[in-house]
Amino acid sequence: MSVKIILFGKLADIAGGSVSVDNVADTDSLINALHKEYPKFTQTKYLIAVDKQVIKENTVLNKKSTVALLPPFSGG
Repeated sequence: MSVKIILFGKLADIAGGSVSVDNVADTDSLINALHKEYPKFTQTKYLIAVDKQVIKENTVLNKKSTVALLPPFSGG
């Protein structure tokens, strides 16, 4: 199963654009896979949203899930 991942800000710069990860069942395994592929992710704070809902704990993913990684935003 491939999960659609949307990256913003510094995370998109680190990854060089869009990312797709295969064979992950939940957000914990997704984050582990991303940290392995992109070690600089471990140095960046970010929130995780699954299907437009910010999550705070491990969440099961399915083939229709869209995950967004949201670094801190600033602006005015």
